[in-house]
Amino acid sequence: MSGPVSYPDLAGKVVLVTGGGSGIGAAIVRRFTQQGARTAFLDIAEAPSRALVEALMPAAVHFEPCDLTDIAWLRRAVAAVKAKLGPIEVLVNNAAHDDRHALETVTPEYWDDRIAVNLRHQFFAAQAVAPDMIAAKAGSIINTGSVSWMTAAGGMPAYTAAKAAVHGMTRSLARDLGPHGIRANTVVPGWIMTDRQLALWVTPEAKANLLNRQCLKRTLEPDDVARMVLFLASEQSAACTAQNFVVDGGLT
Repeated sequence: MSGPVSYPDLAGKVVLVTGGGSGIGAAIVRRFTQQGARTAFLDIAEAPSRALVEALMPAAVHFEPCDLTDIAWLRRAVAAVKAKLGPIEVLVNNAAHDDRHALETVTPEYWDDRIAVNLRHQFFAAQAVAPDMIAAKAGSIINTGSVSWMTAAGGMPAYTAAKAAVHGMTRSLARDLGPHGIRANTVVPGWIMTDRQLALWVTPEAKANLLNRQCLKRTLEPDDVARMVLFLASEQSAACTAQNFVVDGGLT
């Protein structure tokens, strides 16, 4: 892993990351704290989240427990972060859950739950932070997609549908909020070797197949995505909006 790249404009900014307690989200939180950003994150899993806060101390990091499928709770959590740290200047909609599921097993209830877990909260988090960004005439919203729909991955149709929809939402947000100086982009991870992926799905055969398909013959780590997120949050990407930024080692 390379050392931190410096983005001086991120120092002191208020950043909110959803799903920041583990995996890619935790790597994003770590990177923002290295930049001196005033970083908050939401997560439903309290034990790993509080462990992350303890590990990062004395950096300015704040954790709010939140079930993102409960939009009223999400709105309260955003308000709590604002009360603690001030208006949110960067939103990273990272939280998602890529459970596998066969087409024939999907019920309407399961479909709605997957949309709630992987898409719906991204919109309502953006809606919650937009007024302060509009008032400031600046802000960066970074939504998280997935290459799964780009590669026509099977075995998780509700997840791939939600992730395909993320970028359509991003482009609409970019259009509506652009006149206020607010940018919206999608970061699109490939197969990232988080602890969850390694525990559930990464086999020697799957890894060999992945590396054969990727242009870069190395596995991708959460920090690879985090570094792209930092770039999109900073003024170094000031002219970038409504775009997909793919971090997949050349898989797609």
